[in-house]
Amino acid sequence: MKYNFESIIDRKNTNSLKWDLFDDEYPMWVADMDFYASPLIYESVSRKAKHGVYAYSFVNEEVFDSYINWWKRYGLSMKKEELLFATGVMPLITSIIRAFSDEGDNVLIQTPVYHDFFYVIENNNRNVVENQLIYNPDSEDVETAYAIDFDDLEEKFKNPKTKLMLLCNPHNPIGRIWDKETLEKIAILAKENES
Repeated sequence: MKYNFESIIDRKNTNSLKWDLFDDEYPMWVADMDFYASPLIYESVSRKAKHGVYAYSFVNEEVFDSYINWWKRYGLSMKKEELLFATGVMPLITSIIRAFSDEGDNVLIQTPVYHDFFYVIENNNRNVVENQLIYNPDSEDVETAYAIDFDDLEEKFKNPKTKLMLLCNPHNPIGRIWDKETLEKIAILAKENES
């Protein structure tokens, strides 16, 4: 299957959030690709559109099986009964915030981070707590340009009002994929400061 990464697609005047919202900014503020979708995706959506009936559907077994099989590549096994379908990432994060914290609790994020994290925390009457990433301006490598301030993270975890951390991995916008050692260190600190 050939993917088309060569074509330049003019998305101006298409109600594109990326290209039509601001006239005076280069649109590098939103994760929106300017490539054609994979032929498999395009064909699947086209087939559904050609059917002509856009009624309610259920999530079939293939979706769950596909997800479970993907994670097996990384040594993670799960059962269908352990999974829930969500209509989107931000609605799911809203549900998680409501399930695992109360109004007035703190939710920790690592800034700079996707701006909607602020909104989803504040709109649920929780407090944003920032663990600012350490920036190394001399680095030319995404893996070393930003690092976690673990002393600050531990201090913020110690606050009994801090009930939740939204971990962005790969991190948006810095693009860093946190390695196993880093993730384990975060998990240990969180576990040690459970309240």
